[in-house]
Amino acid sequence: MSVQKNDFSKWYIDTIQKADLMDYTPVRGCIAFKPDGYELWERIQAEMDRRFKETGHRNAYFPMLIPESFFQKEKDHIEGFSPELPWVTEAAGEQLEERLALRPTSETMIGHLYSDWIKSYRDLPVLINQWANVFRWEKKTLPFIRTSEFLWQEGHTAHVDEEDARKETMQMLQIYKEVVEDLLAIPVYDGQKTPSERFAGAVDTYSIEAMMKDGKAVQAGTSHYLGTKFAEAFDIKYLNKENKHVHVHTTSWGTSTRLIGAMIMVHGDEQGLVLPPKMAPTQVVLIPVGPWKKKPEIIEKLDEVFAELKAKGIRVKLDDSDQSPGYKFNEWELKGVPVRIELGPRDLENGQALMKARDAEEKEAVSLEQLVASIENELTVMQTRLLEKAKQFREENSHTHIDTMEQLKNHIEEAQAAGNVPGWILSGWCGEDACEEQVKEETKFTTRNIPFNPPAEKKVCVNCGNEAKHSVWFGRAY
Repeated sequence: MSVQKNDFSKWYIDTIQKADLMDYTPVRGCIAFKPDGYELWERIQAEMDRRFKETGHRNAYFPMLIPESFFQKEKDHIEGFSPELPWVTEAAGEQLEERLALRPTSETMIGHLYSDWIKSYRDLPVLINQWANVFRWEKKTLPFIRTSEFLWQEGHTAHVDEEDARKETMQMLQIYKEVVEDLLAIPVYDGQKTPSERFAGAVDTYSIEAMMKDGKAVQAGTSHYLGTKFAEAFDIKYLNKENKHVHVHTTSWGTSTRLIGAMIMVHGDEQGLVLPPKMAPTQVVLIPVGPWKKKPEIIEKLDEVFAELKAKGIRVKLDDSDQSPGYKFNEWELKGVPVRIELGPRDLENGQALMKARDAEEKEAVSLEQLVASIENELTVMQTRLLEKAKQFREENSHTHIDTMEQLKNHIEEAQAAGNVPGWILSGWCGEDACEEQVKEETKFTTRNIPFNPPAEKKVCVNCGNEAKHSVWFGRAY
């Protein structure tokens, strides 16, 4: 019986614990990242950071504690975040004069400081990113996907006008899409959020949305055009070339450690993790088999292969522990290592080794002369293969034929009866919040985004039947 298909949450939690990525802590909703889990975040960080710096951004750091009065300055912002804020009210045995929030995001603190830092058009644009932890006291938590404390990056930029700020907003969304698809092998739909799903205080929010193996959506990254809302709230003005004081236009954009959870949910299988080669802390594991302890030349050969792979920058481990080969195979499969190499006495005699890709059914015999080249090739091919497999799953579970609420309910019932995931549907939406809310209430399907390139143009609203203003992805989400 498939645990992944029948109880996806149980499969997910078992997998991340057995793979030693995280542990629970005594603080509700807060996890400890173990080294293999944290290294996944470091790989995302390194690639994102490189792309940010290539586009002129620099890193800075801002305080974690934010005065309550800062939140009061932007009405939509405080309304959006108020239920999730943890507060510090006492320090050194004394009540604080003003409550301090643990940051849910840093627009307010950064807005306060930008009002001092920005004086003239010569100071613009300001292109700053912060790597930090943030807090949102979630009622329902799931490791990596939704936790009370999580790690992320948040970009905060200020520009002379709307055109420049909007260009920045779209540039960062494109960077997110490229990194998530290229590094994590997760295909995403990019598009604009509906007003009800917009970031608190934004003019427009754009997102990339990914489909998990249970058909649910994970919002994998967001980029916001904030207009002059925060500039007006925090008095961020500059002297323009016409010698007039005008408000800056700002953006913010973020991705978080939920990308780790998304990657596991997109690629994992019954045996455990399946890690894209570019992400895997260990890309190749070398395992001696058979009575190898009596044949020192087996370890000598594996040491040689190990050195060659390491010299090429490939992350490799040699498992010469006392455990049985079967135990080792299971252990490394569970951890999602992309390529396993087995070498025993008979293999050595035949001048070959056995190679097993994590996502392949069968082992492949490879000549020892070609072994390193074959491993390099397999790592490249597997990265592409995982993206293609995920795209195929998404296509099979993206439905464009549903135009009414009745059809949607029937689709959900039929999928559940057949033991399939309902996936996502592309349907029309008239633009009214009430219709969006009714779909959510009756089906638990929420709007994911209004895709930039919809696979079809929908004519009528899925709820009221009136003319559709937008074609929208709907789905259940984490």
